[in-house]
This record gives sequence, structure tokens and C-alpha cells, in this order.
Amino acid sequence: MKPYDILVAGEINPDLILSGNVTPEFGQVEKLVDSAVLTVGSSSAIFACEAARLGLKVAFVSVSGDDIFGRFMLDEMNSRGVDTSAVFVRPGGGTGLSVILNRGADRAILTYPGLIPALTATEVTNDLLRRSRHLHIASYFLQTALQPGLPDLFARAHALGLTTSLDTNWDPSGEWRGFDELLCRVDVFLPNENEALALTGTKEIESAIQRLGESCKVVAIKLGADGAIARRGGETARAPAIPVEVVDTVGAGDTFDAGFLFGWLNGWSLKKTLSLAVVCGSLSARAAGGASAQPTLDEAMKYVPYSG
Repeated sequence: MKPYDILVAGEINPDLILSGNVTPEFGQVEKLVDSAVLTVGSSSAIFACEAARLGLKVAFVSVSGDDIFGRFMLDEMNSRGVDTSAVFVRPGGGTGLSVILNRGADRAILTYPGLIPALTATEVTNDLLRRSRHLHIASYFLQTALQPGLPDLFARAHALGLTTSLDTNWDPSGEWRGFDELLCRVDVFLPNENEALALTGTKEIESAIQRLGESCKVVAIKLGADGAIARRGGETARAPAIPVEVVDTVGAGDTFDAGFLFGWLNGWSLKKTLSLAVVCGSLSARAAGGASAQPTLDEAMKYVPYSG
């Protein structure tokens, strides 16, 4: 038995979520919003919090500043059962911050990167890998210092017996460079629909998942209100979204990822695994903030129809 089910090599930043049906204007125009919430941000941290909430043992390696935002994030993650003892706290460094203007299903985001890009692959040591069953990477395009060493990091993880997963998020350049080399080292790939279509250059999700399935063992594509589709070898599964009153979709995809990897690491069927992932992502949209409404396993399983 290893101490950790999942090691997350990720970024740390809180989210300041401003909710209201307004559009900002320059010229010193002041507008009022309905609510303001400082909450757990960053794809990697939101994922880690839900993985721990589902019952997985989660360790987190990252770089944080010794400032109010960094301390807030570490306190919040620790309180949710995420082991942050491997986080490098850099004196004088600035922890990143995202300011999100949320309008229900749509949002605008301003991000101060700070130390978000700072983690390197060499800081994910073999000792950490040996103590873990699985390695998860998110926010690939924000973690610029990690990018060059990621193929080698995945190779080291595999050599030490770990499996790997990746959720890239969107490539701002639209070029998706280096993914032929990277995807062949990924066991579970977790894009959304737009990312899958852009990466493969296809116009239909069925074509995209077939092409991606040729590189990875498992592909699960998030389809928003249409649920999700997954492929493993020659097997394809679909799962519909469950009806919820959407308050905030921030972090829903990361919560989906945690649900999927919970099922996958526990040897569940593809249908049951995908169903849990969709349920977790759907339920997380019930409150403002990516980690505020994340479900427990017992809560999520009430909506999962499969027993195998």
C-alpha cells in the first residue's frame, strides 16, 4: 500500500468570484455585483479537493508564495484533506490570483500568474512518485516551467509503476505543440469538447475521440450540458448530465476529472466511471466556487445508475 492514491503536480491560486449580470466598462464606470466569494481556485487544486472528498489519498506538489493568497490556499486544501507538505513556499514570491466575473453558465476571467508557472518537473521527485499510485497534471498551458520536462516526468512515473492523467485546458495559441510526444505517455486524457476538436482538427466528437483513443489508453471528453463520452480500447460509453440549478460552472470539469479517476483507479466499468464523473461535475455547479459544492461519494452515488 502506498501513502497516496494520487500525486497532483499543479498550480496554486485562489479565485475571487464576482457574480452578477453585468459587463465591466472602463472610464471609471462603477457597477454592482450580486456577490463576492474568495474560494479555492486553480484546476489542479480544485481537482485535488474533490479527489480527497471522494475518499482518495491526495498529495500536492507546487510552488506558492508566502503571502495571504498562498496561506489561504494551503489552509483550505489542508482542511479538505489534501496533503500539501510537498509544496515549496517561496518567500517574496507572489501567489497567483484569478478574478472571475460569473454570469451563470458564462464567465470572464482575469488571472495574475504570479508563481503559477513556477513548478518544474525536477521538483516532482522520484521519492514523491514512489509514494503514489497515480500522477495527475492539469493546466498544462499555464505551467510553462513544467512543460519541457513533462514527457520525461511521465516516463519516470511509468517506470516507477504509476499511471498518469492529463487535463490540458485550452491552448491560447491554438497550436497544441508537442502533443504527439506527450499524449502517447498519458494513460487517461480528460479534455473538454472544444479542446478535443481543436487538438485533433476534427469537427465531430466521435472522430475526435477515436483519434485520441489511438494515443491514450482512456479518453473522457466533457460535453457540458450533454454529459460526456469516453473510450477505452474498442469500448465507448456515454453519460448524460443530471439536472441541477446552475449557479457557477467554475471547476466543474476538474471535479469531473476527480470522479473519473476515482472510478478508474478502483477498477470500475467504463460506464459507471463516466457516470460518476458526470454526476460530480454536475453537482459542483450548485454554488459559487469550484470547491464549494463538490459532492461526497455517498452523495454522488445516489445519481449513478450502474452497479458494475
